[in-house]
Amino acid sequence: MGQTGNKDCTFEDVLSEKLRGHLSNIKHLKNRHLYDMIIQLVEKPLIKMILQETQGNQTKASALLGINRNTLRRKMKELDITF
Repeated sequence: MGQTGNKDCTFEDVLSEKLRGHLSNIKHLKNRHLYDMIIQLVEKPLIKMILQETQGNQTKASALLGINRNTLRRKMKELDITF
């Protein structure tokens, strides 16, 4: 079993293992910026999770995320996140 089977593994371990498993599927994509693609995949679920944890309080959510509240609102609009 991989590192994700170890209860002491970190978020970074889990993410690395999952990314490694998907790299072969995305290597064929030419002219795609991998960094931007990964950020887009992670950003929406992260923002949604933090909003759930803060019961929709955008001030608390933006503080936890380390971004400005207006930036959070812009990202919510761009990513079509409603709460």
